[in-house]
Amino acid sequence: MKPAAPSAPFALGTLSAPGQAPFPALVTPEQRAADLRTALGDPALTARAVFERWDEVQPRLRALAADPEAAWQPLDGLTVHAPVEPRQVFQSGANYRQHVIDLEVAHRAPDDPRTVEEARTEIAAIMDRRAAEDLPYVFIGLPSAITGPYDDVLLPAWAEQPDWELELAAVIGRPAYRVPVEEALDHIAGYTIANDLTDRATVFRRDMKAIGTDWLRSKNAPGFTPLGPWIVPAESVTDPGELRVTLKLNGETMQDESTKDMIFGVARMVSYASQAAQLLPGDLVLTGSPAGNGMHWGRLLRDGDVMEGSITGLGVQRTRCVGESA
Repeated sequence: MKPAAPSAPFALGTLSAPGQAPFPALVTPEQRAADLRTALGDPALTARAVFERWDEVQPRLRALAADPEAAWQPLDGLTVHAPVEPRQVFQSGANYRQHVIDLEVAHRAPDDPRTVEEARTEIAAIMDRRAAEDLPYVFIGLPSAITGPYDDVLLPAWAEQPDWELELAAVIGRPAYRVPVEEALDHIAGYTIANDLTDRATVFRRDMKAIGTDWLRSKNAPGFTPLGPWIVPAESVTDPGELRVTLKLNGETMQDESTKDMIFGVARMVSYASQAAQLLPGDLVLTGSPAGNGMHWGRLLRDGDVMEGSITGLGVQRTRCVGESA
């Protein structure tokens, strides 16, 4: 797929020319890219290192984006990789009200005596209680699951129910440890798109139900987190709580929801995660997936499927599923 340029004044990505190593890049709406190793005078610069120096380099990036004399090269012909290699990935579960209700209804036991409407009403009350108690649900993902925004996604032969979960991801620009909600957004450098694939069949342990969820197996196969294409600076995202999250499967819209439906906003998720762990520059905080997953539609991923995911102002990723058994 030919990569589309960002709509923001500039964005960050990781690109490569044929036969060459990937490099951190600044990309503009004019379909052009600048190698940040050259622009910032650091031949060993990586995308993650850009975020480690975020406060220092951000003004220089703004100036570079407006410089017609910079060493620009056309975006067309360059390969787009995952925009950053984080050290840590913080993932959020059960953070979209309608999504949680849909999943709970889909996972009801066959002998559940409640009607669908009774179940939805009961689950909605639980969501209201969670919001009132102010307890987000955050767990850890593996960086090795990340792949590029246009790469093929391998569906492992053992994955019986692979599903999609398009999500808004925040990228950390300053170390964050025990930060209050009011200061959390100051630690975010930018935003990008993540598709947090999940094998529904292995989410819950069948051998020991008391253990609960098994996120290692269900979410962390290589390539299960397509990321990007771009990281758009936070200064260009007016309100992360009012973005449209849309996923199309083979051209048919499956997810199409506003981030307004999040139970806990971006600032709350970052603050909550930072109470237990130190968030580092380049780390990702995924904010959960809206309604419209495969379990809701009764249609899971299979060999040959094409997913196209977009979030307002952040670009479009397009990935094709390849079944290992096929």
